[in-house]
Amino acid sequence: MDRNAFDPGLYKWREVVGTPDLSYKVRHDYTVLGYDVAAGTLDMMVRWAGDGGHCPLHRHTATTTVLVIDGEQHLTDVLADGSPGEHKLRTAGDYALSVGDDQRPHFERGGEAGGLAFFGAHCSDGRLYQLLDEDLKVIADVTIETLVADWQENA
Repeated sequence: MDRNAFDPGLYKWREVVGTPDLSYKVRHDYTVLGYDVAAGTLDMMVRWAGDGGHCPLHRHTATTTVLVIDGEQHLTDVLADGSPGEHKLRTAGDYALSVGDDQRPHFERGGEAGGLAFFGAHCSDGRLYQLLDEDLKVIADVTIETLVADWQENA
């Protein structure tokens, strides 16, 4: 193995699994690499198995950098009426930047062989993203502090 390659085994991972009442499967892991609450910055990795599991429906409120490290990242926007919008496929090496608090709700998942992606978030108010229910109502604002606390308690 290349000594400069990212080794997921060196990190504590938090498994996220959804409830059976959802119309989609929630299943992914994440690890926090570093954060600075005062500066409004958080770096993390998300990995998906090849089982079709998603992140919960959400929308980014922070400016967010994404770099796919391995496998694939599939994103599907959700339109205001709840129907699927644009589908984006990112593969290992692909980079993206979403700017600010104007992002559409979306689903994220890995490909058939899974996926691993780096996320860097930058915000002035500590808010990273909003979790939404299937009616697109906000059910939680996820902040740097709440995400780090969840990771520390459950990883």
